[in-house]
Amino acid sequence: MAAAFQTWTVLPHGPLIEVDEDILTVVGEIKMPGGMLPRRMTLVRLADGRLIVFSAIALDEREMARVEAFGTPAFLIVPDSIHRQDAKIWHDRYPKAKVVAPEGAREKVEKVVPVDTTAPDFADPNVQFIAVPGTLEQDSALLITGKRGTTLVLNDLVGNIHGEKGFGGWLLRVMKFAGDEPHIPAPVKAKIVDSKVELREQLLAWAALPQLRRIIVSHGDIIENDPRGVLRTLADSLS
Repeated sequence: MAAAFQTWTVLPHGPLIEVDEDILTVVGEIKMPGGMLPRRMTLVRLADGRLIVFSAIALDEREMARVEAFGTPAFLIVPDSIHRQDAKIWHDRYPKAKVVAPEGAREKVEKVVPVDTTAPDFADPNVQFIAVPGTLEQDSALLITGKRGTTLVLNDLVGNIHGEKGFGGWLLRVMKFAGDEPHIPAPVKAKIVDSKVELREQLLAWAALPQLRRIIVSHGDIIENDPRGVLRTLADSLS
């Protein structure tokens, strides 16, 4: 992982996009060996107007004004030990926000920013933080039940990068971070998946959610075409 930023540092990014009534997301880019890797931040507005920031990315001041108009950042979720680069600068900007990380990532996250909790209480029954089973609690997710359906926010567990061009795109495919269909990247599977059985059970449990509308991933496009079927296919890949 690149060193954590110490001052507000804005890398290339797009605009905030509304994906549901209380969910905004934005895609940025981060330089990796051989090219640029797309990365995503997701904002979830709780019932009382406070915000959950999942996998923070520093934005330009125009987009940060939109963040603050949307709600008050109250929880900064560092979803794993890798997505720490912007954690300190976000916490410096919003010192009252509680830092959240899964237990398995806590030690490494705390090298960058103190972790307040691994089991946050959002005071909103429609939003759930999950340390993903089968990953030694190294990866995390959010489950949001909205008026128009359910949204699952995943981190590195599922990638959906496709259509990348040039040497960078070729390299992402060679490294198994990109592919034609949503998949569990091979490097992620090798690094964090310790129990395929537990992870498969969790994927199938999510697939059984009757109102699941979309899966938001940290790297790649949002999965809105048959998200339940995608989860079942991913579960089968662990058999």
